[in-house]
Amino acid sequence: MAMSSLKFCGECNNMLYPREDKETHTLLYACNSCEHQELATDTCVYKRVLRKPAGEPKDILKDAATDPTLPRTRSIKCYNCGHPEAAFFQAPTKGERGLTLYFICCNPSCGHRWRD
Repeated sequence: MAMSSLKFCGECNNMLYPREDKETHTLLYACNSCEHQELATDTCVYKRVLRKPAGEPKDILKDAATDPTLPRTRSIKCYNCGHPEAAFFQAPTKGERGLTLYFICCNPSCGHRWRD
């Protein structure tokens, strides 16, 4: 299967971002700088393939701090290095009920993980 690649505007060379046309319910790639839009030829925007069985989220998300789909917060600091930004996600924890909130330090030289 072919991987999705970054797409760039033919008018101003800025990156194109996925956007839904609400009227036609189609996927477009649109420029945030100019009005250029183009119809998406592939409906896959982002795909993450895990090559090992699911376990604790900290074991399977080694590069989660660089994942562009995860939300980030500046309201909590890393306990390890004091970096002011962390990515976060919720996931079930083995043996527990409900979801657990996980944080990953966005400092590339740290990458510390903790849960709330």
